Amino acid sequence: MSDPETQLRPESARKPEARPLYSGVRGTAVKVLCRVGRTDSYLDKLLDNELRCGELNDLDKGLLTEIVHGVLRWQNKLDWILNGFSHGNFSKTEINVKNALRVALYQILFLDRIPHAAAVNESVEFVKRIRGEKPAGLVNAVLRNIIRNLQGIRYPEEAEDPVQYLAVVSSHPYWMVKRWYHRFGKEATCQFLKANNERPSLSLRINRLKVDPGQFLSRLEEQGSRYTGSTHIGYFVKVQSLTRIAQMELFKSGCFTIQDESAALPCLLLDPKPGERIIDLCAAPGGKATHLAELMQNQGDVLAVDKYETKLGLMKGACERLGLNIIRLLVSDAATLTHEPVDRVLLDAPCSGLGVIMKKPDIKWKKDITDILKLAAHQKELLANAAGMVKPGGILVYSTCTTEPEENQEVIAYFLKQHPEFSVDNAREFVSSDLVTPEGYIETFPYKHAMDGSFAVRLRRGV
Repeated sequence: MSDPETQLRPESARKPEARPLYSGVRGTAVKVLCRVGRTDSYLDKLLDNELRCGELNDLDKGLLTEIVHGVLRWQNKLDWILNGFSHGNFSKTEINVKNALRVALYQILFLDRIPHAAAVNESVEFVKRIRGEKPAGLVNAVLRNIIRNLQGIRYPEEAEDPVQYLAVVSSHPYWMVKRWYHRFGKEATCQFLKANNERPSLSLRINRLKVDPGQFLSRLEEQGSRYTGSTHIGYFVKVQSLTRIAQMELFKSGCFTIQDESAALPCLLLDPKPGERIIDLCAAPGGKATHLAELMQNQGDVLAVDKYETKLGLMKGACERLGLNIIRLLVSDAATLTHEPVDRVLLDAPCSGLGVIMKKPDIKWKKDITDILKLAAHQKELLANAAGMVKPGGILVYSTCTTEPEENQEVIAYFLKQHPEFSVDNAREFVSSDLVTPEGYIETFPYKHAMDGSFAVRLRRGV
């Protein structure tokens, strides 16, 4: 996706009375933000629906994505400012008006190419359609007061409460900053929060069954795409943006898959061989299953298991595009599935997702500590069931896309106590040593490794 800030432009003027309630980029942004806040749906699903079904052009789609991600990325900071300039009334404001204010303030603070007046006017007109003249007037007054006092905005005093200060200026929930501050210290926490607020790049996994990596890079250069090579995996590259990915011939012909490097590490740790039998539990959306099949040179058997049939249906199309025919799909619950033992099992467990906040900023506002504890209990259940599917001498890899020890190290410690027949294989034999902890686990952080936060461990069953 192209960087929208280099191409931003005001929306064309339209008569207010002719516009639907949620029209244009800003109105659509408010609609998406309201749905994120009101429902259990995640941002990527809601935004993808608008991008596919809406009538916005490519430039406006880029701006919509920028605004929605930006508001959720910086929501705590935006809310602090808005609450201060509305004398504490912002937190009580109706959700449509609240999100209209956030959308306008995000543009004022972070998108230099959009005139302040345009950002204000769009939100005022939207509120006028939704709530009427009086609330619109209040929105106008608050935003214009902020613009007049941009250099004088005050934040919490760092000396009085450094956690509260970081939670506001770096826009993360207080509980999250507090646990990281105590775990990592101030400097590392600041780096972690800063990394989470960066605009993410795209990481591409080259399908070596379809194209030689060198030829792939040449074709990227021919179409003017800039890229950087991966530090850790030779057939991964990073690009800042790609437009119309689904229409790219390189994509349609199956030459690459969009996948973060961290998501590839569990597959490298599993180290599958051609001809083996593999089970990928909790397999959707399929990035790891297809990677396993590529590593196996499309020889053997990969059983991809997921409890949601619709998600597995999407995997089928990915397999066809990538030219992979060894993946079988099974709708089942990984917690209760029984299966004869196989050579290797991958359990990429459902988790809090705190390692992927850079790409999914809404996670910050949808998760809390109780979710982590509930998920940890479920992860233990899944791992115990997965162990029964590994044959003697076989390999079980447990992985997550979170950075929290309750879901990672503590799950493994509990499992090893309950299952003495399993032992840990040191991950240094399979991936770069700078990604591996002294215990032999993979543990990545966005501020350290330029990839999503993740965890993975390789467990060997005794003969």
